[in-house]
Amino acid sequence: MSTASLGLMSNIRQLGKTLPLQAIAIPFGFLLLLGMLLLPVPPLLLDLFFTFNIALSLVILFLAIAAARPFSFSVFPTVLLFATLLRLALNVASTRVVLSAGHEGTDAAGHVIEAFGSVLVGGDYIVGLVVFAILVIINFIVVTKGAGRVSEVTARFTLDAMPGKQMAVDADLAAGLINQEQARARRREITTEADFYGSMDGASKFVRGDAVAGILILFINIFGGVLVGALQHDMDIGTAMERYTTLAVGDGLVAQVPALLLSIATAIIVTRVSGEASLHEQTSDQFNNVEAWWLTACILALLGVIPGMPHVAFLSLGALTAAAAWMLGRSRKMKREAEVSSEAAPAAPRELSWSDVQQADSIGLEVGYALVALIDAQQGGSLVTRIRGIRKKLTYELGFLIPQVHIRDNLDLRPEAYQIMVNGVVIGRGEVKPTRELAIHSGVVHGELQGLRTKDPTFGLAAVWIDPAQRDFARSLGYTVVDASTTIATHLNKILQENCNLLLGHDETQQLIDKLAASAPKLVEELIPKKLSVSVLTQVLQNLLAESVSIRDLRGVLLAIAPVAEKVQDIDELTGVARIALGRMIIQQYALHGDELAVMTLNPELEQVLHATVRRGQGGNIPVEPELAEGLLRSVGRAAQDEMNSDRPAILVTSPTLRPWLSRILRPRIPGLSVLSYSELPEDTNLRVTTSITVQARQSAAA
Repeated sequence: MSTASLGLMSNIRQLGKTLPLQAIAIPFGFLLLLGMLLLPVPPLLLDLFFTFNIALSLVILFLAIAAARPFSFSVFPTVLLFATLLRLALNVASTRVVLSAGHEGTDAAGHVIEAFGSVLVGGDYIVGLVVFAILVIINFIVVTKGAGRVSEVTARFTLDAMPGKQMAVDADLAAGLINQEQARARRREITTEADFYGSMDGASKFVRGDAVAGILILFINIFGGVLVGALQHDMDIGTAMERYTTLAVGDGLVAQVPALLLSIATAIIVTRVSGEASLHEQTSDQFNNVEAWWLTACILALLGVIPGMPHVAFLSLGALTAAAAWMLGRSRKMKREAEVSSEAAPAAPRELSWSDVQQADSIGLEVGYALVALIDAQQGGSLVTRIRGIRKKLTYELGFLIPQVHIRDNLDLRPEAYQIMVNGVVIGRGEVKPTRELAIHSGVVHGELQGLRTKDPTFGLAAVWIDPAQRDFARSLGYTVVDASTTIATHLNKILQENCNLLLGHDETQQLIDKLAASAPKLVEELIPKKLSVSVLTQVLQNLLAESVSIRDLRGVLLAIAPVAEKVQDIDELTGVARIALGRMIIQQYALHGDELAVMTLNPELEQVLHATVRRGQGGNIPVEPELAEGLLRSVGRAAQDEMNSDRPAILVTSPTLRPWLSRILRPRIPGLSVLSYSELPEDTNLRVTTSITVQARQSAAA
């Protein structure tokens, strides 16, 4: 053997090792199809190929029946193309053999064609033509035409519905109902479904064209066979017509049977309704109707006793139908008894495991049983939609993803009560009337309302629960009217804003860092975790959120902290540095750029006293005279109330040294107060001092 031959065989063996069998089978199949189109095929191989064609069609049919979803058999359009090409190649190969050796006998083209042409039609070629015509009519006019129409309509509707399905996925992702991986999987499924039905619309044309080709090939074989027999082999016209028509009919039937099977498989695929079960499972479940079977048995029995009707056929089939109905009824009864017994049987005690340990929800909302209708969309409840809107708004404003709110009913609560929890701790409670509306006293009203007197659970304002029919009248008097769902949603919004720092943890901070790394990779790489740990950054962000400062500008925070991250370890100092960088965002909450900002300041003497007090503090413990603390709290509270009564934000501006301490002791006790430092104010901010706070008594004692 030559060196070149050895090298070629070595390359072939190496290719067989590197490529899987599936990768070799498809190109080999194409070469085989090309060989059948161009080269003579022995009758024995024709028998094998025709048998393989029938077996392949049966396999495809059963796979179509067993598919749970139509597009789960996504390779079906391509397989349909391959099967059609195989059948056409066999028609070409068999035609060559029939015309070249048909004069030798009906078995010249193989025993399969002989069997279909002689045995299945009783040896009468006229009967064979009729049978072939009926099969073509069934395949071409009924099955193929119907499947093609269904494919076309389904493809059109699927493509039209695709944008809506994509928007639904985006809405569920934005609402937190699914994560990114689930969203990708659902988008991939939508795309696959659209591609599948689009391909099926084209693949159904293959089947229709194959049926037309079968008719033409039959007549070509008959006409060509008669010419060959009469002109080349000196056969009389009658003998040639009988011989070649038998062979042509056998060839046509052996091709039309697989074609009909594939047409049926196509029709099954495109007419299936998507589900999680196969066709036989869906059929058995949906035909399991005992009443329908009993009615059918009764009608068959009535038809069987009518004089002149075939009594044996109708009565025997009626008896079989009645037996089937009885068996279905017995099966349903046994299944129901098994379910009842399983429910009644006491559950076997089991050992505790870690799966029994339940973590506290980040945000929880528990409602009494009278408020369940507010969270049920089928009963017209809109609370879930409102909560979704609150999460979306706060996520945008605060700069991190607000966790999903877990809503559940609690029978321990009063029927109309609810409670809001953060990290398992009850932060807010209230009661609402689901059939009434809450009219809140807005400060200036022009009359009284009849109803149940109460307090607004969110802000503690005087309010009245009124009938919905009084809504317009209450608004005309100056009341603010909201329904029960809005009342709960507003209360939840306020609690989440005030406690948003408790919702940010290490995992959320890491998510923010990963998101920032996509746009500022160098900054994140140099700072975290080399100079600044995730734990320290989390505490800084929590401090900002605790004072209602948005962390949307995380890049600005890191840029400000980066120069001092290695030198400064104190969390309050790092927070102060971050606040300076976010100064314009902080001021934007109270005044637009260029507008005047009304602020309160400390009297210089009082500020000096407080500076001396802070300097004496060690380890965060600052010794303050009780009289000074009480006087400071009273003076700032009175001034803040005056500011808010004048429709101005209550803003206290002080030095950077005092700001963290004053914020820590004043903000929890004076609602609505903001404490800023002079260094946080942009240079172009226009300030107007409305109040200089002093403490009249005890200053000298504190000094």
